[in-house]
Amino acid sequence: MRRTEEILPDPAGLPEPLSPPDPVDARLGARLAQLRTERGWSLGELAERSGVSRSTLSRAERAETSPTAALLNRLCHVYGRTMSQLLSEVEAEPAPLVRAADQPVWEDRDSGFVRRSVSPPHTGLRAELVEGRLAAGADIAYDRPPVAGLEQHIWVLDGALEVTERDTAHRLRAGDCLRMRVWGPTRFRCPDDTGARYLLAVVRP
Repeated sequence: MRRTEEILPDPAGLPEPLSPPDPVDARLGARLAQLRTERGWSLGELAERSGVSRSTLSRAERAETSPTAALLNRLCHVYGRTMSQLLSEVEAEPAPLVRAADQPVWEDRDSGFVRRSVSPPHTGLRAELVEGRLAAGADIAYDRPPVAGLEQHIWVLDGALEVTERDTAHRLRAGDCLRMRVWGPTRFRCPDDTGARYLLAVVRP
């Protein structure tokens, strides 16, 4: 059996820390625990794969200690990601309130599409809200989703909207909501002469 190394000092008998953990360490520990549970590994199994002791892994996941670069490097190797990727997954929590004036707006003038990021995406969150506006006669086709299996909820607020997912077309009017997972091409078309406004909830798988 491969010897398990103690990357971080873990002397017995240390009292529990009295002060709350550093917020970054807390988010990093939670992410490390999530990565392990996603794979169905016990602390013992991860210790065998990484060469880091169970006690050190446990303390790092509970944010009882700040993980060293050596420890993170070993865990990144086990989880198949770079350290930059891992750290980007635990960046600061997103602001809970997004004022209307701070919501980014992007316009595709050629297609008559205006997109407002009501609740902008964040690496720490899976969902975002988008307000879409289509001019009369606008027709936008996407050949594939940015992420396969993306979950979308489309709620029409004003006007009418035709959404085609693969070969199935759905005609939506104000108040209608379409739910779908996107695996292939989609098309958004405004058949009305008054335009359309809708709310799009996007949830990463």
